This record gives sequence, structure tokens and C-alpha cells, in this order.
Amino acid sequence: MFEVEITKDKIIIDQIIDLRYNILRKPWNKSKDSVTDDLEIESINAFIQFNEKVIACGRLQNNGNGIGQIRYMAIDNAFQGQGLGKLIIKKLEEEAKNIGLRVIELQARENAVEFYKASGYIVKEKSFILWDIIQHYLMTKSIY
Repeated sequence: MFEVEITKDKIIIDQIIDLRYNILRKPWNKSKDSVTDDLEIESINAFIQFNEKVIACGRLQNNGNGIGQIRYMAIDNAFQGQGLGKLIIKKLEEEAKNIGLRVIELQARENAVEFYKASGYIVKEKSFILWDIIQHYLMTKSIY
């Protein structure tokens, strides 16, 4: 059974950033610094490990006014399709409720829209195209 943990530990966050890079940027030859930002430490980083290796992650940041944003969801290719993303989402939603957030929004890649719909998120609008390649959709969910 996989367990979702929350961390502020720099070593684990470095592993999370490595996973984000390998899944979300490397396939498009983008830089590693594009999977992190200045909000890293104040955000809530959820992760799952297997044999001391981070295999799934997602981040929740507080955008103010009761709105949180899930970003940087990534699942190791060898572990996709096993429900790890759902576990990460559930944990981040619990954490969002714990800090008083009422709504979570996210920017879903086109290939992930159905995954988020299955977790109760609705498409609010077609948003941007990342690198002129990957269509994104703004999705939201009320959690109160």
C-alpha cells in the first residue's frame, strides 16, 4: 500500500523536483529550473516513495482569498495507472481544507482533463498552450 506524505525537507524536495523534471519537462527538452519557483517552501508538497525513491508528487499553493492551486503533478512512468495521482489529489484536498481553502484550481494538460474530472474537477475554460504544443484547461473544485 502506498502512503502519501507531506514534506518541507530539502532532500525530498530535490527528489520531487527531479521527478517533475523527468515527467513534465525533459520529454520536451525544457530546463529543470522550470519545475520549481519561489513558492516551493511555503507550498504543501505531497509525495509517495517506493524503495526510498519519489515516484509521485503534487504541490498545493495558497493563492489567497480561499483559493488554492494544485501544480506540478507527476507520476513516475513505471507507476502510472495505479491510482497514485488520486491519492496525491485526495491528500492535497485534505491539506487545503485544513488551511481553510474553499476552492482548488489547476491548469490541466489536455491529456489529464479526464483524470481531474474523475476527481470532481470541472473545466472552467480552455486556457493556454504551453510551448505552443500542450493545450491546458483551467479546472476548479469547491472543497468546503
